[in-house]
Amino acid sequence: MSPLTAAAVAGAALGLALWALAAARWARPSLAERLSDPRPPVRLGLRPSEGGLLTRMGRVGIPLLSAAGLPGPRASRNLRLCDRDPGGYLAEKASGVLMGALFPPVAGMLLASFGALPGAVVSIAAWAIFAAVMWFAPDLSLNDEAGKRREEMRRTLSGFADLVVVSLAGGAGVNGALTDASAHGGGWAMATIRETLRESSLLRVPIWRALHDLGERYDTPEFTELAASLQLAGADGARVRTSLAAKARTLRVQFLAEMEAEAQSATERMSLPVVLLFAGFLLLLGYPAMSLILFGT
Repeated sequence: MSPLTAAAVAGAALGLALWALAAARWARPSLAERLSDPRPPVRLGLRPSEGGLLTRMGRVGIPLLSAAGLPGPRASRNLRLCDRDPGGYLAEKASGVLMGALFPPVAGMLLASFGALPGAVVSIAAWAIFAAVMWFAPDLSLNDEAGKRREEMRRTLSGFADLVVVSLAGGAGVNGALTDASAHGGGWAMATIRETLRESSLLRVPIWRALHDLGERYDTPEFTELAASLQLAGADGARVRTSLAAKARTLRVQFLAEMEAEAQSATERMSLPVVLLFAGFLLLLGYPAMSLILFGT
């Protein structure tokens, strides 16, 4: 084979290989293949975990904690509710373990250098308590954040249901009323509802199923009840409006009762500081007179 023929064959082989790689890289499935694919899972908009130096150092312990079965079921549900990355939670747990293991001995050495080191039993008890606090601190913070987001989602649902009823009374259809109601209002909760409705419309998923999944994701039973009302009412606008109006009224009464209970609880908690302040004021006024009577000449 001549050198010219060998070069031509080598060039053709190289061109064929490059064409095969390009075809495999930029190939697009057909419309029939796309329609036959199952429904894609809902993409969770996980917020990036931000932390300091200790949290970044705690990422080293993520594989070990994952192998131990963390996060648990409750923590996983709260992480989904807060749209948080499990890696950040595990990093916080690992940094807590690191702090609980290293900080008490360092503090003990500093106290020993000043001659103020307590006994062995007290030191071990304080070490154990500090380690337990550092271990459960991420869980307490996560539970508090999940409770606040759950409450905000429930309050947003109450306003959303009222807006849907208004849209239905104005002559809009069920889908149009839900879309119009989600277009008003800000905040992450309303944005989540709006994104869920848009996704259900694009994927041809029934709205009641999308709302049911949203309630399961954010641990909000009110969404499940609203989805059940929409499923039972079907496409009849009058029945949907009646059902949603009743549901919105129930949520409004429930939230007003909860707000009143919280206000009464805060009032009762404030009574003790007021009583203590009044007692201190009386003691301040009466002490000179009592001192003069008891110890005066």
